[in-house]
Amino acid sequence: MEQVLAVLPEAVGELIMQLPEERKERIEEIRFRLLKPLELIINGRPEFLLAGDGPYIIQPEDGVQLLNKLSRYSLYALEEELKRGYITIKGGHRVGLAGKVITEKGEVKAIRDIGSYNIRIARQKIGSADRLVSRLYEDGHWLNTLIVGAPQTGKTTLLRDLARTASAGCRTKNIPSSKVGIVDERSEIAGSVKGIPQFVLGERVDVLDACPKAEGMMMMIRSMSPEVLIVDEIGRKEDVDAILEAMNAGVQMMMTVHGYSLEEALRRPAIFPLAEMKLFDRYVELTRTGRPGTVQGVYDRDRKPLPMEKRSSSL
Repeated sequence: MEQVLAVLPEAVGELIMQLPEERKERIEEIRFRLLKPLELIINGRPEFLLAGDGPYIIQPEDGVQLLNKLSRYSLYALEEELKRGYITIKGGHRVGLAGKVITEKGEVKAIRDIGSYNIRIARQKIGSADRLVSRLYEDGHWLNTLIVGAPQTGKTTLLRDLARTASAGCRTKNIPSSKVGIVDERSEIAGSVKGIPQFVLGERVDVLDACPKAEGMMMMIRSMSPEVLIVDEIGRKEDVDAILEAMNAGVQMMMTVHGYSLEEALRRPAIFPLAEMKLFDRYVELTRTGRPGTVQGVYDRDRKPLPMEKRSSSL
């Protein structure tokens, strides 16, 4: 939380610092909406912080302070980030933005008059993929894997740790290290700041940051020859075309897709053809039941459930 506290307006930072340590460690999002109550998402549930006799109301000066700290008092430096609608800060945390969108020739040029900020707290859980490794690595190579889950079910956390494991290898399971390419369209997997990943990803990882997935996958294959390719939140037709080309080139792929269940995700028009061709060797289904990151099940290419190592079911 230190990197996040450093960019918060003083009044907001002081309120959060007063929370018990256990609750601070479970904060998932900090939401600013001008002239609305300050909202925290803790364990998936909304909470409004109190100040005096009522909830703390976000003032325009709070928004100005936050934006000044995020930009280090130079909005020009954030021109590209403002086009994308989010800013990645040190530590890999992401600040989403909403306000008046300025377009030019049908494309977003900038966001002005920002009225909402969503600070998503990034936490790396090293070892969260350990209990899945024996199901996702077989016969000397990683298997093409699709991770399915609703928002905040731990998809990116798991994908990040799989990238780290593939890059570093796993001595206890006799898995050698691999060249890993990450196409990080939303700067969430590696959380790169000025080209440097903010998370521990191993020594053999190359990252294309803020690059559209379809173009990035082809760029990565041509320029960096990865053995394992990692992408987050697939869903467009062009993503599918790039995935097919990558798999035909012999690159093993791990990716995530949004879905409240495996069956729902596989009904999506872009995903259905891949599933029907049985291109995914493994499916991992995540749920928020109990706590974020709970593994609902691991399935083979025919969607038959596989047994898992007997450890905590949570990432």
